[in-house]
Amino acid sequence: MRVTKRRAETKARLLDAAFDVFAARGFGQTRIDDVCAAAGYTRGAFYSNYTTLEELFFDLYDERAALIATQVTEALTAPPLDAPVELIIERTVATLLLDRDWLLVKTDFLLHAARNPTLARRLAGHRDQLRQAVQDRLNSVRGQLALPSAIPDVASAARSVVAAYDGVTVQLLLDSDVLAARTWLTQLLTALLTR
Repeated sequence: MRVTKRRAETKARLLDAAFDVFAARGFGQTRIDDVCAAAGYTRGAFYSNYTTLEELFFDLYDERAALIATQVTEALTAPPLDAPVELIIERTVATLLLDRDWLLVKTDFLLHAARNPTLARRLAGHRDQLRQAVQDRLNSVRGQLALPSAIPDVASAARSVVAAYDGVTVQLLLDSDVLAARTWLTQLLTALLTR
């Protein structure tokens, strides 16, 4: 089905409005009418693009996750490719910690997806892409890594990187201190990955 310019604009406005409403209220407290009012549309505009609020939520998540995956991949593969691991960590941390509103939306969706096996599998696919990008970059600098004995290989290190990010973002949501979160994540990743 061909997407017209007007339809694409309507969908973009609905996604932008949904992002704002989900960040402010959370998925469970948001109604279709809330998103429509924030976008300046009727329910008809919503239903011409989506069948459920959950479908819109996942479309938003797909859009943001793809953007983040691209940013992370670019940070991990930026020249020089033989850069010290510390520089790669610094660049990546600056990319990973985006804005608090996105972290609220993402965390809300994680909780929602955890209760729905179909959504959980789809979300796991996105997280696997991010983890694989980290793993690929770690493989390219393997000689510079000094993994602790509890982390037996690069695949485990990549999972540890994602877990460290998840933990720091929870702290960021609680205290809203982006600078401290970047510092903690840099320290954690440096301890995990360098000599």
